[in-house]
Amino acid sequence: LRCALMIMLPWLSATAFTVSARCAASNACAIRMMADVGAASTAFYTDEVRRDSYPCMPDVLAAHVDDEDLRKLMLTLFNAFTTVSGALRKELVVKAEEQKSVFGDVQLGVDVLADELMWDVCKKETLVRTGSSEEEPDVREMHADGKFCICWDPLDGSAIVDNNWAVGTIIGIWPASTGILGATGRDQVASMVANYGPRTTAFVTLDDGVYEFTLGVNGIEGWLCSRERVQIKKQSKIFSPANLRTARHELPGYGKLIDYWLDARYTLRFCGGLVPDICQQFSKGQGILTNPPGGKTAPAKLRLAFECAPFSLLVEKAGGKSSDAVTGDSILDVKIEGIDQRTSIAIGSADEVDRFNDLVLPSVSDGPIPYVDGQPTTYGLNAGKSPRAREPMAKPKGQPWGQHGHDRANY
Repeated sequence: LRCALMIMLPWLSATAFTVSARCAASNACAIRMMADVGAASTAFYTDEVRRDSYPCMPDVLAAHVDDEDLRKLMLTLFNAFTTVSGALRKELVVKAEEQKSVFGDVQLGVDVLADELMWDVCKKETLVRTGSSEEEPDVREMHADGKFCICWDPLDGSAIVDNNWAVGTIIGIWPASTGILGATGRDQVASMVANYGPRTTAFVTLDDGVYEFTLGVNGIEGWLCSRERVQIKKQSKIFSPANLRTARHELPGYGKLIDYWLDARYTLRFCGGLVPDICQQFSKGQGILTNPPGGKTAPAKLRLAFECAPFSLLVEKAGGKSSDAVTGDSILDVKIEGIDQRTSIAIGSADEVDRFNDLVLPSVSDGPIPYVDGQPTTYGLNAGKSPRAREPMAKPKGQPWGQHGHDRANY
């Protein structure tokens, strides 16, 4: 047996080498194939590298928030984010026994838990003068001598949380001197958004920019600062189109914008959750989310005070831009006349928001085309009728059409 093994050993070694070489060649071929289809160029992987150390959240707030009372309120709200994050990992996603939403939205148990937690914060924190929840459209006085007025969406993304997709909490903080009603988003002293995904992160406006904090990493139970002075580039190759049904009929300009993005080979990143769809702009450093008005059949549904104003403060402070998708003015300049006031929005990389304004606003000013079921859409096939031809895309100035898309700097 020993002799037989000694005779076979060279053959076994040669066979192993041959198999190993074949595997290496196969892997190299697979890598080349991935490169050929441009997978890496459309994936937008993180370029973050590990640092030797990360500052803790209280230290960062102490260094970058001059207002001591605002720091104290932020610390309290970070604690609330921590509690909601833990509850989401322990509670089943089921309908709440008692449905209290005045809008008819289905409330989940985690919705109610997050909202009750925020009201507890308002009751205990004497710095809070008034509190307002997206679940109930009113402004409640909490402490007459409080310094801040806060409003929140306790758990944005209730329709997708049962899919185990990322959801979040959105908070806007106004000074008591302006309150919320009659003020604008630009009057906010700060805004905070928690994103509950595989990790829990929070994006917060501090005195000198937008910071990202991550909960429970690197062996630390609390929050570490994972990104400082986040910036959103003027140009983007990522788009997130909401209210997309209006692009087929009600808003022809929106259809043209979608065509532009597709023809220029942008990457679609959209899950239908406002928090993850906008927060990716901070982590990727680019992007645009659009939600234009579509008339009676597809009206604007986002809430100005609870969602759009806080996010617009974050995005604009990071170098991005927002539009009310009607006049083209910044969301931060829209007066809050009702606590449940609705708005459309385009928000993200500045050049992409400008492109939205240029292509879509003319359709909005003309008035959305009424949609009738069975009627042919502006583009596409409906009720067995042939699609209407689209206008060709303009050729980039001084550049040939590219094989893999076009240089956005030439548009």
